[in-house]
Amino acid sequence: MKAQEIMTPHPRTCSAHDTMQSVARMMRDHDCGCVPVADEKSGKVIGIVTDRDITIRGTAEGKLPGTDVDELMTPGPICCLPTEDIADVEGKMSEAQVRRVPIVDLAGHCVGIIAQADFARSARNDRISERDIARLVEKISEPGPAKPVNKPAQKPRKPAAKRELKRAS
Repeated sequence: MKAQEIMTPHPRTCSAHDTMQSVARMMRDHDCGCVPVADEKSGKVIGIVTDRDITIRGTAEGKLPGTDVDELMTPGPICCLPTEDIADVEGKMSEAQVRRVPIVDLAGHCVGIIAQADFARSARNDRISERDIARLVEKISEPGPAKPVNKPAQKPRKPAAKRELKRAS
């Protein structure tokens, strides 16, 4: 079975400069827990932001609703092709311990998304065994060493010389 057979097609995407509030509303309005972040020019997936990212990296850190998504997103997410075997998708999700994977075309544009729930729905249709689903959930949820909060790179600061000149004035 291929990824395209169980993926949710045409998910909503956002840009790195959309706000935390607008993405949270998008999640609410479209009943989804994550939104792939696409480059504004190329349309390629450059990140992913989840409801958990908004909570942990946004709200818990005191970020304002107008905060750009690029301050919250996980850059360079694991992606899969629509033609990949779902066993390979499952393996990537387990190894990276992620619950959702963007499905991209050869140009890197998001054409779908696969979440744990998609595997569960496939089990209901006898496409995937319940045992495989249980194994996937177990591997993804396996406790590991505490991971630091993934904070994207800081925006570039003005060169030191310009900061010094500004202080001197």
